[in-house]
Amino acid sequence: MNNRISLYQLERPLRIFLFAFILVLTTAVLTGIIYLYNKTSLTPKGAVVHYNGDEVKGDEEIDIPENYPKPVNELLLTTHNHLFGFSFIFLSLGGIFYFSSVVRGFWKTFLMTEPLFSTIITWGSLWLMRFVHPGFVWLTAISSTILYLSFFIMVTLLSYELLFKKERA
Repeated sequence: MNNRISLYQLERPLRIFLFAFILVLTTAVLTGIIYLYNKTSLTPKGAVVHYNGDEVKGDEEIDIPENYPKPVNELLLTTHNHLFGFSFIFLSLGGIFYFSSVVRGFWKTFLMTEPLFSTIITWGSLWLMRFVHPGFVWLTAISSTILYLSFFIMVTLLSYELLFKKERA
């Protein structure tokens, strides 16, 4: 028998506090997605141009690209910041989600751990796209889509349990 406390059993002030934290976390993630949209239009071509720079045709005397390839130092800093940030985002969200009673078993474990693996794949594939082949943009797109889907599924289920789920009589 499982004697673990579930989120809906917590006192109301703690449930409201956790919901407020999740709301701020979601706002931060959405801000990042909006930034990404402004930089890449959320398209594979936009992502390749953002990281690899514009293709220089060289048929004009002066062909100055609008976007330059990301230098290694900038990619290192961006990767470093995102690996730290996403690991703490998913440590906190997954830690809260562990106490959710809405999902159990395989799917709970999957939703808690998958975004951590997708974080590594997403940021690793950006390096592959930049230095190996632009086709790795599809790996970036797939892994980041799964990452964000996992995030929003957990946020939705947590919000439901923290705000609406009641103890059965």
